[in-house]
Amino acid sequence: MPHQKKKPSGCGCASIPFSVILLFLGGGYVLFTQREHLITRFIPEDVRENIPGEISRFIPEDLQQKIPFLNASDSADAEEVSQNLPEATPTPEPTPQSPRLPAAPISNPSTPVPTAEIKPPATPQSLWEQKAIRGIYFSRYQITNNATEETIRARVRYYRDRGINTLIHGVWGNACTMYKSQVMQTKFGYESCPNEFQDKWLDWLIDEAHKHDMEVHAYFEKGIKIDENSPAFDLAIQRGWIVPGVDRTHPGVDHYVLNVGIPEVAEFFTNILVEFVTKYPTIDAVQWDDYLGYHAELPGQVDRTLELTSFVQKAISATKAANPSVSFDICHHNPYWSKRYFAADWENWGVDRVFIQVYAEENFAEELPYVEAYDGISITERQFNRLEELVRNPKVDNILLFPLSGEPEKMADEVKRLTGKIQ
Repeated sequence: MPHQKKKPSGCGCASIPFSVILLFLGGGYVLFTQREHLITRFIPEDVRENIPGEISRFIPEDLQQKIPFLNASDSADAEEVSQNLPEATPTPEPTPQSPRLPAAPISNPSTPVPTAEIKPPATPQSLWEQKAIRGIYFSRYQITNNATEETIRARVRYYRDRGINTLIHGVWGNACTMYKSQVMQTKFGYESCPNEFQDKWLDWLIDEAHKHDMEVHAYFEKGIKIDENSPAFDLAIQRGWIVPGVDRTHPGVDHYVLNVGIPEVAEFFTNILVEFVTKYPTIDAVQWDDYLGYHAELPGQVDRTLELTSFVQKAISATKAANPSVSFDICHHNPYWSKRYFAADWENWGVDRVFIQVYAEENFAEELPYVEAYDGISITERQFNRLEELVRNPKVDNILLFPLSGEPEKMADEVKRLTGKIQ
């Protein structure tokens, strides 16, 4: 029996060189990873687009998500859409910023940089300086003998330096004016008091005072009273303008009182006031004193209270109509004393401010409540011992100084010395 060869069994892999196996595996890996590109190179584009859809019919849906080339069209579409969208402007991430400091000015070497003026702190006001009105009276004779402009202006500064802020200056007295008046000329045939004075003295006084934040109040000295030295005395007697009797309120001087109950007299005084506040529109106030009244000891026991009230009310109304900004003030006795002994019911006059005269020591304590209730006090040198008490009293708004000695300069000096000690 002839001998038959035995056929080899198995795949014969053992006889394949190892290098060939590596080459085969490497090529297979490349073909697997590049399968999409290799296949699509040999397939028309219209057929290529339908391949994933046809294949996906035979593959479960959950496996389709794991096969990349089956989702190629979706990603391609998404890529195409994203290419057609406008580019979004990237929003910058906010970066923390340090606080902005003011930019330093660019200085020009050739131009000096201005430096801010450093003002010293304001000096606190003293108790004396806290009084709204610190006034002093001047007789109309202070500007006689043709006082020059420089003299008048220097005088204003003198009192300013002594803590005075209000000058109460005589502009009328003994039935004549200390300025040229057309009303006087028409009524009596002369235009002013016979004293020598510069025509513009009051303009200079007001101007200089206002430069230093001071006020000027026109003082109608002696009010409705005259004496035998008045240039109007003889005419007043002839015309019957004077009430009977002699007013001896102040010892040593016999006064006569003009009767404002006579319409012509009342009209004269009213016209004087209107003329004055029109001629001097920047005057701060006009002031009358206790000479605006009828002393109770005049003969006849005639009550002239209503006549005087009617006159003053009409005079104030006319004054305000001519110059609404002017203040109409009085410096008088307390309301009880004024009405009882002077027929001056000033509480019904309609004045702007009332300063109470307290020129005697014996009733000072009784007068103080009136001072506190109204607008302040007027004192003389005889009340200097009360000055500190008044300055410290917050209820005393204003203090007026009446130089009984006739020397306002000395009075102002002494007031400065005394108030300088009050802390």
